[in-house]
Amino acid sequence: MQQNKAGLSHEAFRGVVDGKAVQLYTLINKAGAEAHFINQGAKLVSLVVPSRTGYTDVVLGHDSLDEYIHSEEAYFGAICGRYANRIARGHFTINGTSYELPINNGPNSLHGGLKGFNAVIWDGEELAPNKVAFTYTSPDGEEGYLGELTVRVVYTLTDEGELCIEYEATTTRPTVVNLTNHAYFNLSGEGDPSVHDHTLEIFAKEYLPTDETAIPYGAPAAVAGTPMDFSTPHLIGERIDTDTDQLRWARGYDHTYILDKELGKLAIASRCSSPKTGIVMEVYTDQPGVQLYTGNWMSGNLRGKHDHRYPARAALCLETQHYPDSPNKPEYPSTRLNPGETFRSTTIFRFTLEA
Repeated sequence: MQQNKAGLSHEAFRGVVDGKAVQLYTLINKAGAEAHFINQGAKLVSLVVPSRTGYTDVVLGHDSLDEYIHSEEAYFGAICGRYANRIARGHFTINGTSYELPINNGPNSLHGGLKGFNAVIWDGEELAPNKVAFTYTSPDGEEGYLGELTVRVVYTLTDEGELCIEYEATTTRPTVVNLTNHAYFNLSGEGDPSVHDHTLEIFAKEYLPTDETAIPYGAPAAVAGTPMDFSTPHLIGERIDTDTDQLRWARGYDHTYILDKELGKLAIASRCSSPKTGIVMEVYTDQPGVQLYTGNWMSGNLRGKHDHRYPARAALCLETQHYPDSPNKPEYPSTRLNPGETFRSTTIFRFTLEA
């Protein structure tokens, strides 16, 4: 019998993968919101928040562990690393030594390689009814990255309607780190066929144009006067099919925005809302950028939660992170982590209702 608002069965997520137990973790707050996670990929499976009609699950995903393991969308709700986003040609240099990474996205390395943090089994620990921690130690050399990297991610569902994600990482050798959560949101409810009617604002005057393989040219470009401009609120679908190289190559939005804030300071990055449910999602982060991705490559073939199908642009991702290919672009904020240092970052998704 289902006893949660998401209609998820804990039994469907139990299993053993790579010799480690997997299970579903559930967080609740005083407002009746729920967040559900699995320790396979430290994934956000479901996020049920108050809406005009009661409660709405705003995160795409699957109903079972097996479906996640075999999904054509490997990053649904996952923690991505060691390096979220792309590294050009799977190559970077530290202290004069070159390192080669697996190529898994055109000519580039994406989201940590062939088996990134999205696919490994983390250790889960329930800290409180509204808080869970996931820890993973990545061996030296895993997916080509140097140093043993220990990562801890803490999710907290606050009574103020926030899903807070806190990241920490330490290393035994100089390395590069870029961590994000890759939740696919539809504020009209997972299963709604499009986010074109969502209103989006991103607090950024510049973005990073990319080549055909989604690697930035280098220098940021102004969004003003282009279809990339969300510095004031626009419908996502308003200009998404404009015939420009940037939108044509990506089949929509898949770009990093340079946030208008001090580096390392927690500040608002974006605001998004659905006209159907009245749900407003604000994203706060201390990271320098946010990647807007509009689910352009979803096929509609896979089975999502409750037998829903997810076609292209049935979701948007707002991935708070450092810039793509930063290890090869010294002009970008550094993603290097040295022994004795601790990488720390916070991102908050805040949910409210429009009047």
